[in-house]
Amino acid sequence: MSLIEVEDLTVRYGRRTALDGVSFAVPEGSVYALLGRNGAGKSSLVRCLLGEQLPVSGRTLLLGHDVWRERASILAEVGVVHESPDAPPAMTAIQLSRFCSRLYPRWDGAGLSERLRRFGVPENVPFGKLSRGQRGQVALGLALASAPRLLILDDPTLGLDPVARRSVFEELIGDLADRGTTVFLTSHDLGGVEGIADRVGILQEGRLVLDEEIETLKRRFRRISFPPGSEESPQLADLAPVALTSRGWRVEAVVSGWDDERSALPAGADAEISALTLEEIFLALVGGPQ
Repeated sequence: MSLIEVEDLTVRYGRRTALDGVSFAVPEGSVYALLGRNGAGKSSLVRCLLGEQLPVSGRTLLLGHDVWRERASILAEVGVVHESPDAPPAMTAIQLSRFCSRLYPRWDGAGLSERLRRFGVPENVPFGKLSRGQRGQVALGLALASAPRLLILDDPTLGLDPVARRSVFEELIGDLADRGTTVFLTSHDLGGVEGIADRVGILQEGRLVLDEEIETLKRRFRRISFPPGSEESPQLADLAPVALTSRGWRVEAVVSGWDDERSALPAGADAEISALTLEEIFLALVGGPQ
């Protein structure tokens, strides 16, 4: 079963198209990361998922139901963390927990307290006086305390320092191992995403240009370095280069059609082949001038 189904979603703001016919699904138990540069349409898509943005056409299903028709009952089983964590500034984490416990039948207040203690977040300090990283930990803790079937995270590490970013992803990894929670997230932290995501989608100017399992994606992308002169070879063309760069006495090609068993390099080429990280693949695909 897919806990998220996005079908031909189109969103416009006046004459500007934010999302253009986007479709994908997130199977239960998986971690799906939606990537894209600023303005690519990620936040518009999240708003549509949560029933906060009405699309021009298409629809979104959460837990198999239309979010616009059954929003209240659906969101009772969905945890959400926005890119700018928000809560009444005068309320402490304890007060927020008590308030939320009346809304969710499976509320885990003890687990929330333990999570905050582990990361050194005070429970008795008003939310508005916490640091950005501490507010993010409270928001994530509240989202997880409801024991959600689906967790939606809109760039949860935006603006955090490296230590705080790592703690967020470590917390997610631990929770996923314990519960098998389905996660949909957008993020600029591609290093953190690479450690937890099963599948990635890439938005570029409102279009979904890639939707693929992360291990399959990493197997077919390679960087090939060789002396000048082989750029026009048929073998290189067969590998579907997505970027060519001159670096001193070498040329580097990022190719998307690599296969360890079938791919052939230009005859006689003094070539060096290396794998790419998710961040390097992302930059090769959408890293040009904006």
